[in-house]
Amino acid sequence: MAGTAERKLKVWELVLRCLVLGVGAAAAALVATDSQTMTFFSMERRAKFTDMKALVLLVAANGAAAGYSLLQAGRCAVSMARGGGALVLSSRALAWAVFSGDQLLAYGMLAATAAALQSSLLGKLGQPELQWMGICGLYGAFCRQVSVAIACAVVAMLATVVLASFSAFNLFRLYGGRGGCKGSSTTRNGASW
Repeated sequence: MAGTAERKLKVWELVLRCLVLGVGAAAAALVATDSQTMTFFSMERRAKFTDMKALVLLVAANGAAAGYSLLQAGRCAVSMARGGGALVLSSRALAWAVFSGDQLLAYGMLAATAAALQSSLLGKLGQPELQWMGICGLYGAFCRQVSVAIACAVVAMLATVVLASFSAFNLFRLYGGRGGCKGSSTTRNGASW
């Protein structure tokens, strides 16, 4: 039973890392290649992702997520091919490195996606109290492509959160089992402290 559960977790980790790789790369590419030119009174104005710093952050975060996920998916695939555990790491140093990387990635993706979503809503709806108008009526194609990219980024961000919980489970599992720490000798009321 434990071997079957381990195998399923290994496969899910690899699937999630591949999902982050694909969807994160798609989100970064969609935003980075997005632009639209409009003519106003014989003047051309071009909307591009660099006009919104939150979109620049989204491209950077999703690009980093795709690169990191490629490396980690490679590690998982090699580990599974060797018969070892993709989820279960025997080295505490490697487990800490994967845990730290996954935590940084999850928090970075959450921050970048939230910032891009908030900025995009401001571009779509405007801010009537400040008399800021929404620009998506003018740059409709630009906004539609950004909205697809943000949807991809949300999927990638959710996958990174799940991966961060996998790596946390893996790391803390190395420090003991069943309620106690390895090497703990103090007991009180039958519990190991």
